[in-house]
Amino acid sequence: MEQLSHVDKGFLEQMEDAGRRYASRTGERGGRMAALEQQGILYADTPERVSSRLNRLGVDWAMATAIERTPATATTGTSLDLDRELVGTDLLMLERFMGRNDLIGIDYLEGGFLAARSIGRITVRSPGSSHHGTGFLVSPSLLMTNNHVLGSAEEAAAGVIAFNFQAGLDGQPLVPVVFELDPHRFFVTHRDLDFTVVAVAEHSQDGQPLAAFGRLPLKEAPGKAVIGELVNIIQHPNGEPKQLALRDNQIVDVLEDFVHYSADTARGSSGAPVFNDQWEVVALHHAGAPRRDHDGNVLAVDGTRWHPSMGEHRVDWMANEGVRVSRILGTIQQFPLSGTAAALRAELFASGSSLHPVEASPPSVPTVPKVLTGRTNGAAPKSVTPDGSGVQHATTGSVSWNVPLHISVSVSLDADTGADALRPRAESPATVTVPAGVGRIDGHSPAERDLAAALVNLAAFSDRPYYDEAADLTARDAYYAGIHVGNPTSLRLALTEHLESTHERRPAYKPMRLLYPWVDLHPDEKLHGIYSGTGFTPQELMEADAAVEAARIGRWQEFMLHESAPGPEAVEAELDLLEASLPFNCEHVVPQSWFAKKEPMRGDLHHLFACESTCNSFRGNIPYFDFPDFDEAVRHDCGRRDPGKFEPSEGKGPVARATLYFLLRYPGRIGDEARELQRSGLEMLLNWHRDHPVDVYEQHRNAAIAEMQGNRNPLIDHPEWAEEIDFAGAWT
Repeated sequence: MEQLSHVDKGFLEQMEDAGRRYASRTGERGGRMAALEQQGILYADTPERVSSRLNRLGVDWAMATAIERTPATATTGTSLDLDRELVGTDLLMLERFMGRNDLIGIDYLEGGFLAARSIGRITVRSPGSSHHGTGFLVSPSLLMTNNHVLGSAEEAAAGVIAFNFQAGLDGQPLVPVVFELDPHRFFVTHRDLDFTVVAVAEHSQDGQPLAAFGRLPLKEAPGKAVIGELVNIIQHPNGEPKQLALRDNQIVDVLEDFVHYSADTARGSSGAPVFNDQWEVVALHHAGAPRRDHDGNVLAVDGTRWHPSMGEHRVDWMANEGVRVSRILGTIQQFPLSGTAAALRAELFASGSSLHPVEASPPSVPTVPKVLTGRTNGAAPKSVTPDGSGVQHATTGSVSWNVPLHISVSVSLDADTGADALRPRAESPATVTVPAGVGRIDGHSPAERDLAAALVNLAAFSDRPYYDEAADLTARDAYYAGIHVGNPTSLRLALTEHLESTHERRPAYKPMRLLYPWVDLHPDEKLHGIYSGTGFTPQELMEADAAVEAARIGRWQEFMLHESAPGPEAVEAELDLLEASLPFNCEHVVPQSWFAKKEPMRGDLHHLFACESTCNSFRGNIPYFDFPDFDEAVRHDCGRRDPGKFEPSEGKGPVARATLYFLLRYPGRIGDEARELQRSGLEMLLNWHRDHPVDVYEQHRNAAIAEMQGNRNPLIDHPEWAEEIDFAGAWT
């Protein structure tokens, strides 16, 4: 019987585990792949993961669904006749992501070349045997590979990694640069997730610096890849020179800890990084599900029985499996380390916190997150088991603050940047001035690119009918099938559950891209301030918000230049100040301060309306009120305001129905403070609802939002239900 090395045994164990996981997911995987084939990539994965992916790519549902609906052409990938000068990179990236265009920017090749520098061949030589694997640098000092490649500190001490083990442009082999591994400084491994992280010597055997080979930062943030997306693998299969499997593997399933990708044409290699098209590391490749004969024997690619001496690259894989980067990082964070090892771990996480988009900006453009979040780890930290193969729970907890900040863009405006100055004017559109070369891509600033993307969305919807009543009535009836009227409490509870479960897509707050181009348009193809009724073209509000976005960026940079190390409270206060002093032309009918600016409330389109910044500021976060002498009172164009009270001049019906929707969708979230909506205000909202009936504008809004988010507003679809619903229970 063939004697197997511990490396071969480890690999076989991982292959068996991966095969069982793959087999257990047959049903779920079949459903996902059917959705991919029939509906497209936007519907193959969970709505939350797809939304995160689109946000990370810097695009949104409006643009994505417009492209999905549009027949492709041979030249551009879509028939949308759009100006791509500013938004071309975004649009091309989206079309490629959705399989509508094979083209990609030439910088893609440069990105792959730079990523490949950090990948090398691991060789371990021990008495009587040796083995190879792939590894890659994840920080200035640390290397990642599989546990079954480097299973112990002793094994790592006998190992080296060689970079440049590959052919050059002339086809001739380059001279490898070899570094010794240094597990005495850092060594962390985990059998179940099959990863090992180990320190590398600072200089090669011939004196070259490790820093020359860069690193591949690992990121915990979601949205790096979804089901249906194609991924890339750079590897040293069977110890051979470096090779690239370029977009030959398609993600077919995402599990809690692992990701599965097809293996029709490309084989994986233990310890290789799995990349998305932005050359971000999605997973650590480690094994796969092999094809077997009727007797259960693993098959080789030539149809014969496979045995370990043939090498893993000769296995006939049904699918490859990688370990998700986010799960690896979460586990590494739990190891009890101190001294040099703790410092090197901190360096690893600092390397991975490179600035990345949080909402709707290009991947290479850093952006400011809207909300500062403190993350407390719910599970107790863990310690290494005696054999080094896993982790155990310890008794202490940990708290970490994740504060990605962007200070890359400097902006100056020729005019005053107060709210009145930023109010849109058709004869003098807002302009954005950015110093040359600062925070720009293809010569354009983030604010300019957001504006261009918004105009793309506007163009994408220009040929659609404003409101298709017959289609909407059919959709409405299907949406409420199974909802029964009769018991006020039961109806409220049923609607709350239904609104949440059908809220499938939850885009982040971005009115310029999502609200202005289509959702909030009136039949006259204009946007109207919800409180004043003043009309604007969509471009006017888009241009004004682009100016506001740029001004916020500039002021944020000034803040960071004067604050060397601001604490969380200072950062939170500054973000609040920026939003208050430079508001967008968008109104949250339920003020953001009432729900701490949290998602999905913040981006829920059902309670967002176009609203010139003067009216936005005039109302602030004051609750609605019905003044008895409103018509006779001296008032602002936006309405009347007294301390703690605000009554709008226009829009009472829509804001009442939006607020009632919010109470149903998010029960118990507002009304706990005197300055918020109290139960005493319910009758006022119901009166506004009755006195200002639903019109075609709200029906259009409701249909458009349902297409983007998945859920609807019952008070628009069934106004008569307002008398049947126990709204008072929403405050409990």
